[in-house]
Amino acid sequence: MLTIAIRAARSAGDIILRASENVNHIQIDNKEQHDFVTEVDRQAEAEIIKILKTAYPEHAILAEESGAHEGNDYTWIIDPLDGTTNFLHGFPHYAVSIALKHKNNLIVAVVFDPQRDELFTASRGDGAALNGKRIRVTQQSNLSGALIGTGFPFKAQQQQYLGAYLNMFEAVCINTSGIRRTGSAAIDLAYLAMGRLDGFWEVDLKPWDIAAGLLLVKEAGGVVTDLAFNDQYLESGNLIAGNPKTHQALYQLIEPHVTENLK
Repeated sequence: MLTIAIRAARSAGDIILRASENVNHIQIDNKEQHDFVTEVDRQAEAEIIKILKTAYPEHAILAEESGAHEGNDYTWIIDPLDGTTNFLHGFPHYAVSIALKHKNNLIVAVVFDPQRDELFTASRGDGAALNGKRIRVTQQSNLSGALIGTGFPFKAQQQQYLGAYLNMFEAVCINTSGIRRTGSAAIDLAYLAMGRLDGFWEVDLKPWDIAAGLLLVKEAGGVVTDLAFNDQYLESGNLIAGNPKTHQALYQLIEPHVTENLK
């Protein structure tokens, strides 16, 4: 299953790379305010689904652009181009994200950055890797030297979370060595899994944004919870992640600012 997911991610990555050479001629549609979809997203998603369905015709699919496709207890969760706005601006932080969930367990993950040819992979119980080399979260033990990733609640329907998020941002900012926002949650979580970041938090994400990254972090020795210290992150879209020590410290900073609509 991981081999098929890698094949699908690389094939989609080829479509994205070719399109990146001629971004000015790409058709762009607005899904909603500040949220874009392009013909490249759709082509990459169609390619992924074709490869997955050829190998596993009975599996279900949850994809960002085409939605839910019914099937059995296996569900592929797909974001064909996480970081579309970055892609459209030539900002080189975007990725293909593919995860496989069996019932309630994530079992396969691939995050592929075609610009850097970085392939992050994980299988449940078998660890995580970058281009075939084993990766682990950092051993950072305190936040004062930690580099933290995040994402901003920038969409129209996310404005209700902005006040709480800004309070969280301030608390994290003054207690860490820095905060980074790449514009791709899939890449942020992959970077956390391999040690480029020490922690990460964000609110109101979609399953396809985070499913693959979540398994990468867990298989690399990290911890993931929602903002209530539970495991409902795929349902709520709210998460805190890090190595065990930075996760705990991040939670303690963020929890006082969690409002009722984020629980």
